[in-house]
Amino acid sequence: MASSLNTITVDGVTYNADAYADTQKKDTLKNEMDKDAFLQLLVTQLRYQDPLEPQDNSEFVAEMAQFSSLEQMNNVASSLEKINTLVTNIDTSVLVGQLSNMIGKGVDWIETINTADEEGNPVTNKENFSGVITGVTVADGTTRITVEDAEGKTHQVDVANIGHVYELKADGTAATSDSATDETSSTETSLTV
Repeated sequence: MASSLNTITVDGVTYNADAYADTQKKDTLKNEMDKDAFLQLLVTQLRYQDPLEPQDNSEFVAEMAQFSSLEQMNNVASSLEKINTLVTNIDTSVLVGQLSNMIGKGVDWIETINTADEEGNPVTNKENFSGVITGVTVADGTTRITVEDAEGKTHQVDVANIGHVYELKADGTAATSDSATDETSSTETSLTV
């Protein structure tokens, strides 16, 4: 189960996070000194030291302590990166689970539309839309719901733009608790982002 959570999506393709990280490390240039370079430098320093004035033992021990500290810091940084990836994947999985429970429900959302007036000044308008949730997508770390509006048009809606999620009656209209003849009560779903 842990391996299925440890994935990353890049450009619409899902990879194993560890394998992807390894390929990225190989593709990037090393701009910092790693442990192998440090050891190589230390061995070279010992090889070419003056035999009449060899390096002081305390200096050698200090350099080895620095090397040990560097190695431990690299290990901690690597572990923190793995934990961050795992937590991000768990958060995404929980969000997808919450959103998947909303498939088939009605949704109202707000979209911001940026235009310009006759003089070229920017104008920002917010428009309300509604439809039925038909799916959930995760791409490049962004979670969206797929919504079909009354005209049959499909929209990809960012989770942050969701205004209201509600149950639908069999005829596709919003269920309300106002009607005495309607036995279906309105149920709102809360979403934690």
